[in-house]
Amino acid sequence: MSAEVASHPSQPTMEYLGHTQTATYMTGPRMNAMQTFHLPSTATMHSTFKSFDTYPAPSPMRRSLTTLPWRPSTYYQTAKVNPAQALTRSMPDPLSAKTQLSELDAIKVPPVFAASRNALYTRYTPNDWSASNQGNYLTSDRVRSNAERLRLETLRLCRETDDKTRRTQTDVGKRLGERLGDITFWKTELLQETDNMINEIGALGEAKRVLEKALQESENPLHIAQECLYHREKRQAIDLVHDNPERQLITEVDVIKRCQERMRNTIDKANVQLSLNRAAQHELERDSVDKQLAQNVDEVCHGLRNSSRGLAFRNGVERMDPTVSVPETWARFSNDNLQRSLSERASSKHMRAEIESVLNACSNEIWNQWNNVNLSLNERIQETTDARNKLQTHLSKVLQEIFDMEKNIEFLKKSIQDKQAPMQVAQTRLDIRLRRPNVELCRDPVQHRLVEEVSEITDTVEALQEKLRYAENSLQHLLRTKAALESDLAVKNNSLFIDREKCLAQRKTLPMSPRVFNLVNYD
Repeated sequence: MSAEVASHPSQPTMEYLGHTQTATYMTGPRMNAMQTFHLPSTATMHSTFKSFDTYPAPSPMRRSLTTLPWRPSTYYQTAKVNPAQALTRSMPDPLSAKTQLSELDAIKVPPVFAASRNALYTRYTPNDWSASNQGNYLTSDRVRSNAERLRLETLRLCRETDDKTRRTQTDVGKRLGERLGDITFWKTELLQETDNMINEIGALGEAKRVLEKALQESENPLHIAQECLYHREKRQAIDLVHDNPERQLITEVDVIKRCQERMRNTIDKANVQLSLNRAAQHELERDSVDKQLAQNVDEVCHGLRNSSRGLAFRNGVERMDPTVSVPETWARFSNDNLQRSLSERASSKHMRAEIESVLNACSNEIWNQWNNVNLSLNERIQETTDARNKLQTHLSKVLQEIFDMEKNIEFLKKSIQDKQAPMQVAQTRLDIRLRRPNVELCRDPVQHRLVEEVSEITDTVEALQEKLRYAENSLQHLLRTKAALESDLAVKNNSLFIDREKCLAQRKTLPMSPRVFNLVNYD
């Protein structure tokens, strides 16, 4: 090998030096005699030790010492630590050696010793060699001690972190369980209140339906009352009076319209209350749905274990904070929804009580006024019937009187006619006696009596004729009275027909249920 070096002095030779248990010696160019060996300082280690990505691929002849109990190469390959002090003691300063050798330059060395002189620049003293070895030993002990302490601290830290992580995970699971209990409690309360609100909405809707039906049915008695007023406008003559039935009918129309207005206002209030109830129900259902989703999410989280499937890193998720509430505000939100629902349910119950009160009040008012109208109509019909009966009685009497008066007139006429013959006889006798001669024309008693007879007959006829005139006048009065009675009787019959057949016949039964509405209580 010495011959090869001599024959090729310009080419570096490669040697395989082998390995020991503490280091690996690689093949490479032989170093010059003047080149020095020393460990890098701590200031240059950070830039010297780079990651594996920046180093080239290892030499194929390198041996991996993964099976060795102690691998110094592992420190240089995997760790990136800045030591607090240099790993080795500083080597002798080459400048001081150069200064010492510069003193030899002043000595005139013969050319024969030039090669030996150059060799002096590459030599160390035995003390330096021993010091270097001792420094390496001390450095090795210190590094091993630090590594051992680091391993123990790492083992302790790993055990502490494992225990802390286990306790933290157990605490998180416990808190998740408590959170699930809170969610289940509030969800149960919300669902129960939702069921109560649904029942209350149904009860209020049923009460409103009954009220709407009552409002619709109230149109029937109103139509009948108005129709009765319209029929009673067809009364004739003296019977077209503003009597008690008419006043009661007008009052009935006013009562029904007033009750209808109250029922419409109550229906409007019920619709508003139903809207509020449905809004509260919507909030309860939305909150309960959110609670169900949150319960599902927390149940999934509570069931996760270290061996669960689907686990993955979510970098930066702990820095995200999309929360919008804290436990206090979270519980207050559900409690506010429950309180609002309770308040609306109380208002709804009050609304149902008001509907029941309005129904009862309106039903009683309409029913009472309906009875008042019927009573006044019956009274008026009775009065009209009595008047008609009296008129018929008077009419029959008048007819009888007319009949008698006609007979009287016929009798007077016959009496007057019967007086004609005696008058003719008396006048004829007086005329014949005027033919007596001379002194025979004596005013004798016969003459006086004949004159008296003629006067009496004349007076009698005049009296009879006067009576005849009176009788005829009375007959005319009777006929006019008869006509008036008959006309009034026709008016009374027309009024009776209107009140009895047109009005009272329609009012036999109330066309709406006059009952007390006992609404179903859903409490």
